[in-house]
Amino acid sequence: MKEPVRIFRFAVVGTLNAIITAIVVWLMMHIEGEDYITANIVAYVVAQVHNFVWCKYWIFPIEQDTKKNSIWHQMLFFACAFAMSYSAQFLFLLMLVELFHCNEYLAQFLGLFVYGAVNFMSNKHITFR
Repeated sequence: MKEPVRIFRFAVVGTLNAIITAIVVWLMMHIEGEDYITANIVAYVVAQVHNFVWCKYWIFPIEQDTKKNSIWHQMLFFACAFAMSYSAQFLFLLMLVELFHCNEYLAQFLGLFVYGAVNFMSNKHITFR
């Protein structure tokens, strides 16, 4: 698959993930009254189930699963990629809200871009290589 196609597909799935994340954040903060940190954690975990399936079968499809690229291997590395991406996003979120007193909803939105960039690179080069 050509790289522009892969990036387009990642953007489509990323947009869907952003919508899922935004809805869960809004529901958690606005309806349930949870703080922005809890809402952020729950939203990103929910979006990851959706993200893994699309990454595995549509963005980074592997023609033939080998022992090296087994589903369990991919899930482990996907979880590691998520941890790296989420950590970068979460630190960015905390910095914006706590240090710069940014609006919590705006900070959540801006954090999506940090998360997306780190997630694409780590999944491309580690999880689904």
